[in-house]
Amino acid sequence: MPARTPAVNPKRWLGFVLVLVFAFTFACSDDDPAPSASTPEATVAPDTDSEEPDAPVPTAEPTVAPPEPTPVPTAEPTAPPPEPTAEPVSPDDSEATGRVGQSALEQLRIRMAAAAQFGGLIPSMAIVEELRRNAEGFSYEIGSHGGTLTVATISEPLTFNLALARDAGSSGVLGYLFEGLTQTSWLDDEIEPLLADSWERSDDGLRWVFHLRDDVQWHDGTPFTAHDVEFTFRRVIYNDDFQAASRASFEFRFLNSETGQWEQSQMTVTALDDHTVEFVLPQPFAPFLRSMGTAIYPKHILEGPIEEGAFAEFWGIDTDPAEIIGTGPFTIGEYTPGERIVFERNLDYWLADDAGGQLPYLDRVVELIVEELEDELELFRDGTTDFHGVLGEEFALLDPVADAENFTLHRRGPGFGTNFLAFNQNPGSNDAGEPYVDPVQLHWFQNVAFRQAVAHTMDKAAMIDGVQHGLGYPQWSSVSPAAGDFHNPEVRQYSYDLDRANEILDEMGWVDTDGDGIREDDLGNPISFTMVTNEGNSVRAEITGIIHEGMTAIGLDVDFRTVDFGDMVAQLTATFDWEAMVVGLTGSPDPFGGMTVWHSGEGLHLWHPNQPEPATEWEAEIDELYIAGSKELDHEQRVQHYWDAQAIVAENVPLIYTTQSERLGAVRNVFGNTTPTLYGYWDLRFLYRTDQ
Repeated sequence: MPARTPAVNPKRWLGFVLVLVFAFTFACSDDDPAPSASTPEATVAPDTDSEEPDAPVPTAEPTVAPPEPTPVPTAEPTAPPPEPTAEPVSPDDSEATGRVGQSALEQLRIRMAAAAQFGGLIPSMAIVEELRRNAEGFSYEIGSHGGTLTVATISEPLTFNLALARDAGSSGVLGYLFEGLTQTSWLDDEIEPLLADSWERSDDGLRWVFHLRDDVQWHDGTPFTAHDVEFTFRRVIYNDDFQAASRASFEFRFLNSETGQWEQSQMTVTALDDHTVEFVLPQPFAPFLRSMGTAIYPKHILEGPIEEGAFAEFWGIDTDPAEIIGTGPFTIGEYTPGERIVFERNLDYWLADDAGGQLPYLDRVVELIVEELEDELELFRDGTTDFHGVLGEEFALLDPVADAENFTLHRRGPGFGTNFLAFNQNPGSNDAGEPYVDPVQLHWFQNVAFRQAVAHTMDKAAMIDGVQHGLGYPQWSSVSPAAGDFHNPEVRQYSYDLDRANEILDEMGWVDTDGDGIREDDLGNPISFTMVTNEGNSVRAEITGIIHEGMTAIGLDVDFRTVDFGDMVAQLTATFDWEAMVVGLTGSPDPFGGMTVWHSGEGLHLWHPNQPEPATEWEAEIDELYIAGSKELDHEQRVQHYWDAQAIVAENVPLIYTTQSERLGAVRNVFGNTTPTLYGYWDLRFLYRTDQ
């Protein structure tokens, strides 16, 4: 075994350069939500929440949207999933294809060189370059203790049990309390030690040994040990009695050469002593260190509820917040539903600054819960809050008053999240034997040509100009441009073309036969369904309104409604009784973070979750590519696997993407140890007020 070394990853300069070339032809999230506590699990939504590292999450904020951790369905599908009733239509003029015989990175390098010949890439590349320079030139100052950071949000936690959290509102709150063995740097996305002080691995990458800090204690004073790490993986993440949100990140899939079937195995986790823990993997796992940002839980608190079979109800939203025990820099001092959450400084936190001063510097963080995005702006303008995720329509309003109102506006390029329209293709039934989706509607939603026709009704220019006020970009791929070379800009694109959409449906024989303006399918059924999005998010509601206009323009009868965010998450993850939905997902710099979405056997495979085996050939291909990508240690080959998966997604459009906004944030000029980067604004543990 090699000598013990601190664990940091080499910088991916190529990824940064590629972001410069392509990031700004697409974009980021709908706004820039308030940065969360620290950086332990920033791989999911760097500035929004501290979710389990390799799973996307639902959020009520416009940055990304609903679905995330692995959902727990209440009933398995009762019938084998049918194949789509129509093949994809042949490629049209809007399709973009890669160059035959060239790898993903070769194609990227060619486009980069071509762009450079025209005197620069894209004007907005200067923003990314500035953010990179900010990160390179940053160093922490010794701060002063005291003071409060106040932010506002429309998100609210649905549970205090992070292991089971299915929404970014919950995981964002709990990110202040829990930490992992590693963290992802808000400066450069490199993996850094957190609860682990250092680690080493075997040459084949299958055995990892982590050496833990010996000065960490849980909020109740109990020492943190390797036994907590072993317990977290063996009794929480790998527990078959409930579905832990991060479990999919630690299931290792392989093809059994004898049976020809895909199977899965787990790693073993063993505490070698109080401060040393061993992980033995069944196969190589490229994002292993990043995945070690997953939260570690207290054995002495949770072992009892698990043994009693009561873990699913433990740490529910009605729990006294003082009972939520982690190792993080803050505890929950107060939670008033619908009003506020107050986080109090952990007086016994293990981290100190270079002068020996104990961190965090701030005494508290206050999250004010509001009903509408517009309420967030009002609280920022009147000086109540210190940070505001700026909407496109607000940028022109805030820019002229920044100096007078003592804040700075920041543009931060693309985010990692995605926003999209999805149709429910789940052929299963609930416990009462009732189908999740009406079979007539299922006939439409499972039809690839129907989904491609709808993709041509997306007026992304109207979304960008009318809703995002020009600070937005069309989104085509399932991986954000923020992921650098992992993003495939060559996927098939569906231009806004109502004539083409009508042509596709006409060719299918789905026409308006009775002259009432509504098309009927090939069996004579009027094409009518309900489409929902979450309340409180005016940006998403307006975009959904534009989607609604496009679909009705081609003769679809669509009932557009807004619903409670918690109800929408429940529909996605438990009841499965929805028809069409406009939502979004948090993202990760590593595409493996989308495994819970893209693998057909996972619970967040939104359109048809928890498949016993892939329902379609294209889903089977994506399964294989994501598994191959997780095992491949050669970076260029990993990129190619994920490029291929993105191309298949774009061809079959299970999720029809909308737009991304440029991340815009406003920060009050009263803080030290902050600078905007591609991945965040600060590490909250080091943030201090300069106006004390």
